[in-house]
Amino acid sequence: MITVLKQNATVEQRDQLIKWFEDQGVKVHVSVGEFQTVLGLVGDTTEIDMDMLKLLDIVADVKRISEPYKKSNRRFHPEDTIIKVPTKAEAEAEPGDVEDGYALCGGGKFAVIAGPCSVESEEQIVEVARRVKAAGATMLRGGAFKPRTSPYAFQGMKAEGLELLSIAKKETGLPIVSEIMNENHLDLFEDVDVIQVGARNMQNFELLKALGHTNKTVLLKRGLANTFEELLMSAEYIMAGGNEDIILCERGIRTFEKYTRNTLDISAVPALHEMTHLPVVIDPSHSTGIAAFVKPMALAAAACGADGIMIEVHNDPPRALCDGAQSLTPDQFDEVMDLVAKVREALK
Repeated sequence: MITVLKQNATVEQRDQLIKWFEDQGVKVHVSVGEFQTVLGLVGDTTEIDMDMLKLLDIVADVKRISEPYKKSNRRFHPEDTIIKVPTKAEAEAEPGDVEDGYALCGGGKFAVIAGPCSVESEEQIVEVARRVKAAGATMLRGGAFKPRTSPYAFQGMKAEGLELLSIAKKETGLPIVSEIMNENHLDLFEDVDVIQVGARNMQNFELLKALGHTNKTVLLKRGLANTFEELLMSAEYIMAGGNEDIILCERGIRTFEKYTRNTLDISAVPALHEMTHLPVVIDPSHSTGIAAFVKPMALAAAACGADGIMIEVHNDPPRALCDGAQSLTPDQFDEVMDLVAKVREALK
């Protein structure tokens, strides 16, 4: 259930109503917007009389929500959420948005997350970090723990990889984005700014619960065979624990088509923007699996209103230990960023 308050409602009146709701055994989520305040009620609201609420002087409207996702629901939070990730990097180029020491994502602010699929050496990650920052990236991605289909494939440098990411962070100031595989690894992610939950772990509910009790931004990827509602329910697991700093990521879904690695569902951006207030970014690298397709898909992401893109960049893709076929060179990334900036400018 949501209760929309009138603009003339005082803080004291609002707090009194919240106290009454809590006395009824429900939790209250407060969303203060520019033009209205929305109280989202989570719990058993069957005994709350909607008609009585509508008679209160400070109440503008009362609605019941049928969707199972509550906190991630746009009705609970009508205005876009803007995720702020602390950064020590000044914006060197467009299209990524940096303001007042934060890399921003959502509400018209565009995030550019770039870096190699996996960390391979200090020289590699530092070089790539410097190049993507110069091209307009606002966050550095790099895999330390790698989920691979084959148990014989490169599994990542693990804790050492996270240490090398920290070195690149000190060199460039870019905040780190890296994937977690197991809740037992949380202590190792102390210096990671955005914890990525991969497609295979989107419904690892124990991991999601653990992340709900952290103060880290979570980048949550849609599973390769999951619906929008299932993605939002996974976000709900994290938000139910108290952590509301979530970025959703569309990385392609599995269809009958085999030419590309996955099928990029570009409609996920407008659909999710209708359903939720959380920002939505596109991963054109994993969705296509082909480097030549990354540029047009990145431009499509910018054109359809995505809140950011995440692109794999490697200084020597043919020799990459992981996903070289879909990785751009730094020079190719420069070109993509220039075109993305032009698309965003054209949309203003």
